[in-house]
Amino acid sequence: MTKIIDFQTDPSKYRHWKIDYDGPVANLYMDVDENGGLFEGYELKLNSYDLGVDIELADIVQRMRFEHPEVKVIVMQSAKDKVFCAGANIRMLGGAAHSHKVNFCKFTNETRNTYEAALADSGQNYICAVKGACAGGGYELALACNHIMLTDDSTSSVALPEVPLLAVLPGTGGLTRVTDKRKVRRDRADVFCSIEEGVKGKRAKEWRLVDEVIPNSKFDETVVARAREMAANSDKVDVAQGIELTPLSRSFTADGITYSTVEVVLNRSAKRATVTIKGPDAAAPADVDALAAQGAEAWILRCARELDDAILHLRNNEKELGLIEFQTQGDPELVIAHEALLLANKDHWLANEILQYWKRVLKRVDMTSRSLVAIVEHGSCFAGPLAELLWAVDRSYMMLEEFDGDNRPLATVTLSDGNFGTYKMGNDLTRLETRFLGTPEDIATLEGLKGQQLEADAADDAGLVTYVYDDIDWEDEVRLFMEERASFSPDAMTGMEANLRFAGPETMETRIFGRLTAWQNWIFQRPNAVGPDGALQRYGTGMRGEYNMERV
Repeated sequence: MTKIIDFQTDPSKYRHWKIDYDGPVANLYMDVDENGGLFEGYELKLNSYDLGVDIELADIVQRMRFEHPEVKVIVMQSAKDKVFCAGANIRMLGGAAHSHKVNFCKFTNETRNTYEAALADSGQNYICAVKGACAGGGYELALACNHIMLTDDSTSSVALPEVPLLAVLPGTGGLTRVTDKRKVRRDRADVFCSIEEGVKGKRAKEWRLVDEVIPNSKFDETVVARAREMAANSDKVDVAQGIELTPLSRSFTADGITYSTVEVVLNRSAKRATVTIKGPDAAAPADVDALAAQGAEAWILRCARELDDAILHLRNNEKELGLIEFQTQGDPELVIAHEALLLANKDHWLANEILQYWKRVLKRVDMTSRSLVAIVEHGSCFAGPLAELLWAVDRSYMMLEEFDGDNRPLATVTLSDGNFGTYKMGNDLTRLETRFLGTPEDIATLEGLKGQQLEADAADDAGLVTYVYDDIDWEDEVRLFMEERASFSPDAMTGMEANLRFAGPETMETRIFGRLTAWQNWIFQRPNAVGPDGALQRYGTGMRGEYNMERV
C-alpha cells in the first residue's frame, strides 16, 4: 500500500529542526535526523533533506507568523559541525518516482517563497548564517533568506553542483535567485553553476553570492549582533502574544476527507475529486479582539488551513485524479462579512496574517497541476476570497435561473474589496487583472459591482464565469466537459494549463515555477539523469554518469 503523506505536524513531532526564541530573535537550527527519512532506503546524512524535513520547515514558518508574531528576525543555521546543508538527499531523489520528485520540488519552492516573502508580508526577516558546506538545496535554503552570512574558513562554501554532479538543475529556484535576486553576473553564474567545489570566502561576497564574509573567530558574535541590529531597526509593530494553530479536525474514509469547513469526495473511477467549501454558519466576530479570541477556530482562518491541507493531500496522495471540482455552499453575505472584518483591520497583525495566508493558499491552487473547474450551483457562496477560486480554475459553470425541485437560493457571485488587490498571484497581478489582461478597462466596471450578488446572466455579462446553463442543459454540459477532460493526456493538460494560467508580466516567482515545470520536469525523465547509467543512479559509486551527448 502506498504511504499517505501527511502535511500536518507540530513542534512536539519535529525530528529535524530546533528553535530557540529570544525576544524578537528566533534561532532556527537545522539538525536533520539521519534515520528520520519519510521513506525507507536512504539516510539523511550531512543535513540533507527530503519532503519530511520540508514539511516541518513549512510548519515552522507558518507558526512563526501566527504563534510568534513577536519575532522580527529568524536566523537559519546548522546545528551540525562543518556542514550547513548538503541539499536534497540524492538517494531519495534517485529512488523516487518522477511524480514525487516534481511534487517535492514544487512544495519546497512554495516553502522557500513563503519565508522569503515573510519580511514584506509580515515584517519577519530571515537571515542565514552559513558555517560549513552549503550545497545544492542547502544553498537554495540560504538564497531564499534575505541576508546571507558566510564564515571565512577552509571548509565553508556555497555551491550549486547539480549540473556537474547529478545532470539535473537546482530544483528550488537556485538558478533564478542567483541571477534575479542576487544579480550575479551571468559569466560568473555560469562558472558557479558548473563547478562541484563551490565558492568560498571573499570571492563569494565579491560575486554577490553572499552578503557578508566574517572571520571564523568572530562569526558567532557577529551573527548575534547582526540579528539584534536588524530586529532593532525593524518597523514591525510589537505584538505581545500570538494564537495557537490547533490541530485540524479531519476524518479520512476510503472515498474522501471531511473537515469542519471543507469536504473532499474522491471519485476514482471518474478520475475526479470534488472539494466543497462550507461558508460560515455564524456572524463574523464583532471586532479584531473577538477574532483573536476565536483564534484558529475563526471560520476564515480555519477554512484556509483546511483548504490548504486538502490541496496538498490531493497533490501528493491522489495523483491519478486529474480533475479537481470546486464547489461552495453557504450564505455569501456571511462570507463577505467575515472578510470585511479583516480588510477593515489590515494594520492588525492577525487580520493581516489571515489575509496573507489566503493569498498563499490561493497561489497553491494556481500551482496545482490538475485540471480545475468551479461548479457554481444554487446555494453557493462564491464571494470574496472564495470567489477567487472562479478565476483560479481553468473553467467555471454556473446554474442559470431556477431548477426544478431545487429550493436553494439562486446561484450568485459576489465581488468584494479583497478581489481588487489583496490576493495577488505569482505574477503580481490580481486574478481579475490576469483574467482581463486584454481589457483592463473592465476592472473599473467590475469595481462598480462590488457587494452585489450577481446572478448567472449578470455574472456572465461581467465575464466572471465561463458558461451558464439552465435546468435543461446543465447536467449534460457539465458531464460532457468532465468526461472529455478525463480523456485527455495528463501530460498535455499539465503543460497547457500551466502555460495558460499565468498571463502577463513575469516575476521571479513565475520564472522559478515556469523553469521548474518546463525544464526540471523534462530533465527528471531523461536517462542522462535518471537512467540506469545516469548521474543520479551512479552518484556515490565513483563512476560518472554516461550521457547521450545529443543536444535537443
